[in-house]
Amino acid sequence: MVITVYYASSSGSTALKKNQQTLFSILDSLKIPHEEKDIAANEENRKWMRENVPENFRPASGVPLPPQIFCDDQYLGDFEAFFEAKENNNLYRFLGLTPPAGSKEAEALANQEA
Repeated sequence: MVITVYYASSSGSTALKKNQQTLFSILDSLKIPHEEKDIAANEENRKWMRENVPENFRPASGVPLPPQIFCDDQYLGDFEAFFEAKENNNLYRFLGLTPPAGSKEAEALANQEA
């Protein structure tokens, strides 16, 4: 399973840049392996991302903005969904990964199973 983040290396939006930086910082700090695909430098990446974000997850404008997160070819969500999962201690589950032993998420999972 490969976590892939579609992002834009150049954007005029400060909020978009901040969201991308936060997302990558979280993944890096948790040592979650991921692949980064730049939609600003590669038209194929932009096209693929836009075509593979499900209709019901697209904004009113119809054009999904980065960052968008996929596991293999399965859509996981955008920055807001990622951040919400992080805040709720569900990030590993959101990403389709097994939480590491000792993490809050692993403990919560163990308590649910008991």
